[in-house]
Amino acid sequence: MGIPTGLIGYGLSGAVFHAPLIAAEEGLTLTGVVTSQREKVLEDYPEVQVHDDVESLLASGVELVVVASPNTLHYEHARSAILAGKHVVVEKPFTNTSKEAEELIALAREKGVRLSVFHNRRWDNDFLTVQQVLASGGIGRISVYEAHYDRYAPEVEVETAWRDQRLPGSGILYDLGSHLIDQAVQLLGMPESIWADLRLDREGAVTVDYFHLVLGYPQSRAILRAGTLVRQAGPRYMVHGEQGSYIKYGLDPQEEQLKSGRRPGDEGWGADKPECYGELTTAVGELTVRTKVDTLPGRYEDFYRGIAEAIQGGAAMPVPPEDALGVIRLIEAARRSAKEKRVIELAEDASMA
Repeated sequence: MGIPTGLIGYGLSGAVFHAPLIAAEEGLTLTGVVTSQREKVLEDYPEVQVHDDVESLLASGVELVVVASPNTLHYEHARSAILAGKHVVVEKPFTNTSKEAEELIALAREKGVRLSVFHNRRWDNDFLTVQQVLASGGIGRISVYEAHYDRYAPEVEVETAWRDQRLPGSGILYDLGSHLIDQAVQLLGMPESIWADLRLDREGAVTVDYFHLVLGYPQSRAILRAGTLVRQAGPRYMVHGEQGSYIKYGLDPQEEQLKSGRRPGDEGWGADKPECYGELTTAVGELTVRTKVDTLPGRYEDFYRGIAEAIQGGAAMPVPPEDALGVIRLIEAARRSAKEKRVIELAEDASMA
């Protein structure tokens, strides 16, 4: 039996991402879920115990707790689990404030438990391929890195979707922005400055549903955008450098594969469609060459494999909590930029220094 693992929440992230990926990792065993959707859990995982509250789960013998509750509850639920001596994985965004994130990191250290955050988009097939292309030298020093996460969702669902409600941690900046910021920092490191345009774009919107961020670096820029009124999406990634450019359309398929019941190890898992392969334009001698680049397979399963190895063998967490803290600090700086309508030099903020 793998590490007994409990899951708090069985909404989109809990049911579609966490439960299947935990079940697919032999080093972990899903033993309990906190949710009001008892029938759905038992239909999906008949051997799992369903709990009515977090306290019952924490008393059930689990060693790892995965927090997949709404963003407003991440800090509360993670703190309770850490205080109970459990290792913890938190769905992104880590917390709603950097102060909360700092407290959880310090508390986990004090209690001697491991803590990580589910920044799964590090294992998207397209992002893995961007990293490979950069490592190949075909682009050279990056001038502009641009990433979009656009959707067409014109209806605001304030009554049914907490992400559309006016709540701490709601809105597209915390939701999709967490992914784009984390990816940019993985490639380029922490920026020196940030500028943000945050908008309520849709009729009836009460929380941010569009953002445009510019992260400033000494010799490059990262442009990150997401919107909800994009019926025809443009490129997912555009990376331009001294030697060449890489352009990639389409989204990683793993979320849709999980929704359809496919699992890691299934044929075609994480594989891209050939028509969505990115294109690299670079120099070979005196020639300019344009070539298709096969997309690497996506590997969401690597996250929970890394969690199991960290808990069992002391390896580094696949996503250190300090990385996720940095993302929250950048979200806070972006909100400040939009409010004050100016570029924020991150050295101004002692927490970013």
